[in-house]
Amino acid sequence: MCAVALFANLAHAQQIDFAFGAGELYSTQNLNASQVYLPPAEKGGFYPSFTIDRIYASRIGYGAEISTVYKDQFYNGYQQFRPFIYDVNGVYAPRVAKRMSAFLTAGVGGQSILFYNTYGSCSSPTGCANKVNSSQFLMHLSGGLRYNLWRGFFVRPEANYYRIVNNNDFHSGNVLRLGVSIGYSIARE
Repeated sequence: MCAVALFANLAHAQQIDFAFGAGELYSTQNLNASQVYLPPAEKGGFYPSFTIDRIYASRIGYGAEISTVYKDQFYNGYQQFRPFIYDVNGVYAPRVAKRMSAFLTAGVGGQSILFYNTYGSCSSPTGCANKVNSSQFLMHLSGGLRYNLWRGFFVRPEANYYRIVNNNDFHSGNVLRLGVSIGYSIARE
């Protein structure tokens, strides 16, 4: 009973949001290198995501997000892999209009890549580079426009930029995820 009373008190000063989303990754690809087995671009795929955030009356708060590819991808056409992207962020959500607010975040996190079939089934006479699981640190920036639909439900188109440090498994450490989230605010102001 005390927890319910405490939660009711806090509800007047903050909002807690849960959102599920989906998007696609975009990254550059090296088209002019002379290596035999170039690291591929980290792009494509359907990336579901889950976000939770807490925003105070000052429109500033914090949040966390995790995203992974829906179906395993193929590394250079022969080895399956699955990336997981996760981050914690500071959130700024100023009102733009009556039912609309911006949603801006900045934070840090990581990317863990699970490679499957590490022995591969490569049939190239010069061989293939087999990969094992790896993790990298990342910095995250995102921006979106949140539109309140009905009661606590909202929709949020968004763009997420990741700067993945030492992303040696892929061509570039600059990755963009574009998508949309649908969510619900539990305790709105």
